Amino acid sequence: MPKMKTHRGAAKRFRLTGRGKIRRGNAYSSHILEKKSPKRKRAFRQPSLVSAADTNVIKKKLGIG
Repeated sequence: MPKMKTHRGAAKRFRLTGRGKIRRGNAYSSHILEKKSPKRKRAFRQPSLVSAADTNVIKKKLGIG
């Protein structure tokens, strides 16, 4: 049986936390920024967690579990 390969696109976008949750960057943070409030733009800098519904799919792509 061949080895599982990591999905390289997923590997660049997601990271694991120490407790096994998956961190992701925020969408909507790269252009058309004039109409977005400064508070909203600051919030985009902080990484978010992936929802529970998507966690299993992403872990599989990362070769975890």
